[in-house]
Amino acid sequence: MNEKQWRSILKAISWRLIGTLDTIFLSWIITGKITIAVSIGMFELFTKMFLYYLHERGWNKIKFGKSIEKVKPADIKTQQSFAVE
Repeated sequence: MNEKQWRSILKAISWRLIGTLDTIFLSWIITGKITIAVSIGMFELFTKMFLYYLHERGWNKIKFGKSIEKVKPADIKTQQSFAVE
């Protein structure tokens, strides 16, 4: 099963927010200056989000570690009825 691109985008955003807060905190501890820490955090927010998106989409193309579930005909009818509701 492949992930949709929007899912990769949302995952990249949520992960980067967590990572950026960590970077800001660590930068603040190291430099002692919150303005420098926030500057570093904002810069890496965008660069790492873009890199994560590319990484995620690349891994989505690799079949290693993925499995395809076989669906029985009876399951298909049940799944379609749920989709209509």
